[in-house]
Amino acid sequence: MAKAVGARPESLLGIFKEQPRGMRMNYYPPCQQADQVMGLSPHTDADGLTLLLQVNGVHSLQIKKDGKWFYVNALNDALIVNIGDTLEILSNGKFKSVEHRAVIHPNKERISVALFFFPCHNLVVSPLPEFVKDDKPNLVS
Repeated sequence: MAKAVGARPESLLGIFKEQPRGMRMNYYPPCQQADQVMGLSPHTDADGLTLLLQVNGVHSLQIKKDGKWFYVNALNDALIVNIGDTLEILSNGKFKSVEHRAVIHPNKERISVALFFFPCHNLVVSPLPEFVKDDKPNLVS
Protein backbone atom coordinates (compact mmCIF):
# COMPACT_ATOMS: atom_id res chain seq x y z
CA MET A 1 0.00 0.00 0.00
CA ALA A 2 2.81 2.39 0.84
CA LYS A 3 4.43 1.74 -2.51
CA ALA A 4 1.17 2.56 -4.31
CA VAL A 5 1.27 6.10 -2.93
CA GLY A 6 4.99 6.70 -3.38
CA ALA A 7 6.17 5.88 0.14
CA ARG A 8 8.77 3.38 1.30
CA PRO A 9 7.08 0.05 2.15
CA GLU A 10 9.16 -0.32 5.31
CA SER A 11 7.77 2.97 6.65
CA LEU A 12 4.37 1.38 7.25
CA LEU A 13 5.53 -2.20 7.63
CA GLY A 14 7.66 -1.34 10.65
CA ILE A 15 4.67 0.19 12.43
CA PHE A 16 2.35 -2.80 11.96
CA LYS A 17 4.70 -5.81 11.64
CA GLU A 18 4.44 -8.30 14.50
CA GLN A 19 2.00 -6.08 16.38
CA PRO A 20 -1.26 -7.03 18.12
CA ARG A 21 -4.20 -8.15 16.05
CA GLY A 22 -7.81 -8.29 17.06
CA MET A 23 -10.56 -10.49 15.73
CA ARG A 24 -14.29 -10.10 16.02
CA MET A 25 -16.99 -12.49 14.90
CA ASN A 26 -20.41 -10.93 14.39
CA TYR A 27 -23.83 -12.50 14.13
CA TYR A 28 -26.83 -10.39 13.19
CA PRO A 29 -30.15 -12.28 13.28
CA PRO A 30 -32.89 -11.36 10.81
CA CYS A 31 -35.49 -8.89 12.05
CA GLN A 32 -38.84 -8.10 10.46
CA GLN A 33 -38.58 -4.53 11.81
CA ALA A 34 -35.12 -4.04 10.29
CA ASP A 35 -35.77 -0.35 9.68
CA GLN A 36 -36.32 0.14 13.43
CA VAL A 37 -33.12 -1.47 14.73
CA MET A 38 -29.40 -0.88 14.22
CA GLY A 39 -26.95 -3.70 13.58
CA LEU A 40 -23.77 -1.71 14.17
CA SER A 41 -23.83 2.06 14.67
CA PRO A 42 -22.04 4.34 12.18
CA HIS A 43 -18.32 4.55 12.97
CA THR A 44 -14.81 4.55 11.59
CA ASP A 45 -12.23 2.00 12.71
CA ALA A 46 -9.51 3.35 15.03
CA ASP A 47 -6.95 0.74 13.94
CA GLY A 48 -4.70 0.87 10.91
CA LEU A 49 -6.45 -1.63 8.70
CA THR A 50 -9.45 -3.95 8.98
CA LEU A 51 -10.03 -7.04 6.85
CA LEU A 52 -13.68 -8.06 6.77
CA LEU A 53 -15.14 -11.32 5.53
CA GLN A 54 -18.91 -11.38 5.04
CA VAL A 55 -19.40 -15.10 5.47
CA ASN A 56 -22.84 -15.72 4.01
CA GLY A 57 -23.08 -13.06 1.29
CA VAL A 58 -25.82 -10.96 2.90
CA HIS A 59 -25.71 -7.31 1.87
CA SER A 60 -25.88 -5.30 5.07
CA LEU A 61 -22.59 -3.40 5.24
CA GLN A 62 -22.95 0.23 4.19
CA ILE A 63 -20.44 3.03 3.69
CA LYS A 64 -21.14 6.74 3.79
CA LYS A 65 -20.19 8.89 0.81
CA ASP A 66 -21.26 12.46 0.19
CA GLY A 67 -23.70 12.23 3.09
CA LYS A 68 -25.52 9.16 1.71
CA TRP A 69 -25.34 5.48 2.67
CA PHE A 70 -24.44 2.87 0.04
CA TYR A 71 -24.41 -0.92 0.29
CA VAL A 72 -21.10 -2.75 -0.16
CA ASN A 73 -21.51 -5.74 -2.44
CA ALA A 74 -20.91 -8.91 -0.42
CA LEU A 75 -18.81 -11.05 -2.76
CA ASN A 76 -18.25 -14.69 -1.87
CA ASP A 77 -14.64 -15.52 -0.98
CA ALA A 78 -13.59 -11.84 -1.01
CA LEU A 79 -12.21 -9.65 1.75
CA ILE A 80 -13.30 -6.07 2.29
CA VAL A 81 -10.40 -3.81 3.29
CA ASN A 82 -11.27 -0.86 5.52
CA ILE A 83 -8.69 1.84 6.14
CA GLY A 84 -8.62 2.83 9.80
CA ASP A 85 -8.13 6.23 11.44
CA THR A 86 -4.51 5.42 12.34
CA LEU A 87 -3.55 4.79 8.71
CA GLU A 88 -5.36 7.94 7.60
CA ILE A 89 -3.28 9.99 10.04
CA LEU A 90 0.00 8.21 9.23
CA SER A 91 -0.57 8.84 5.51
CA ASN A 92 -1.54 12.47 6.13
CA GLY A 93 -4.93 11.84 4.53
CA LYS A 94 -3.64 9.96 1.46
CA PHE A 95 -5.63 6.93 2.66
CA LYS A 96 -9.13 7.68 3.96
CA SER A 97 -10.90 6.06 6.87
CA VAL A 98 -14.49 5.50 5.76
CA GLU A 99 -17.54 5.79 7.98
CA HIS A 100 -19.52 2.56 7.82
CA ARG A 101 -22.29 0.65 9.56
CA ALA A 102 -24.05 -2.71 9.48
CA VAL A 103 -27.79 -2.78 8.99
CA ILE A 104 -30.10 -5.65 9.80
CA HIS A 105 -31.65 -7.68 6.99
CA PRO A 106 -35.37 -8.41 7.45
CA ASN A 107 -35.19 -12.06 6.28
CA LYS A 108 -31.57 -13.23 6.42
CA GLU A 109 -28.96 -13.58 9.14
CA ARG A 110 -25.60 -11.90 8.60
CA ILE A 111 -22.33 -13.41 9.73
CA SER A 112 -19.03 -11.57 9.45
CA VAL A 113 -15.48 -11.91 10.71
CA ALA A 114 -13.24 -8.87 11.12
CA LEU A 115 -9.47 -8.86 11.62
CA PHE A 116 -8.00 -5.61 12.99
CA PHE A 117 -4.36 -4.57 12.48
CA PHE A 118 -3.11 -2.32 15.28
CA PRO A 119 0.11 -0.29 15.33
CA CYS A 120 2.78 -0.73 17.99
CA HIS A 121 1.34 0.36 21.34
CA ASN A 122 3.85 3.15 22.04
CA LEU A 123 3.48 4.85 18.65
CA VAL A 124 2.86 8.58 18.65
CA VAL A 125 0.37 8.76 15.79
CA SER A 126 1.23 11.58 13.41
CA PRO A 127 1.84 11.81 9.67
CA LEU A 128 5.00 10.08 8.47
CA PRO A 129 7.55 12.56 7.05
CA GLU A 130 7.28 11.24 3.48
CA PHE A 131 3.58 12.17 3.44
CA VAL A 132 4.14 15.78 4.53
CA LYS A 133 5.10 18.03 1.63
CA ASP A 134 4.91 21.73 0.78
CA ASP A 135 1.70 21.17 -1.17
CA LYS A 136 0.35 18.75 1.48
CA PRO A 137 1.04 20.20 4.96
CA ASN A 138 0.59 18.19 8.15
CA LEU A 139 -3.16 17.63 8.65
CA VAL A 140 -2.67 16.85 12.34
CA SER A 141 -1.24 19.48 14.64
